[in-house]
Amino acid sequence: MEENKLEFEKEMLVSASKKSSKNTTMYSPAQLAYAGDAVYEMLVRSYIIKNNDINVNKMHRLTVKFVKAKAQAYIVSKLDNELTDEEKTIVKRGRNAKVTSSPKNAELMDYRYATGFEALVGYLYLNDELDRLMELFEKIIEIIEKDEEHENN
Repeated sequence: MEENKLEFEKEMLVSASKKSSKNTTMYSPAQLAYAGDAVYEMLVRSYIIKNNDINVNKMHRLTVKFVKAKAQAYIVSKLDNELTDEEKTIVKRGRNAKVTSSPKNAELMDYRYATGFEALVGYLYLNDELDRLMELFEKIIEIIEKDEEHENN
């Protein structure tokens, strides 16, 4: 991926992110996932808008490929070897968190792994580890685009 391709997305995060006085290990997995869901959705949408000249309906369908629980579960499995031990622990905390609602359009196991993934994104964001978040986001784009190529062949 070319240098600075995701600079706009990173700058949005920097302007919105302020290192919290609260230790991020004190946030519950649900709180981390809540933040991670919003941050990841914003990253995906801004990436799609900037890199695709398509109508809004197609943008939505492309966004879903990134954000649905099954995709997030797949992403976190593909990223496993790239994650630090600390990041793996965050994913595990999110994955093992008590589920208070049942997923509408997802298998329970995919939903759990997706929650772990979102917890990781939230953790990196709230911990102000934006360079690492963007590094992983670049890998996520590669994973989804590679998977999309396989679907089209």
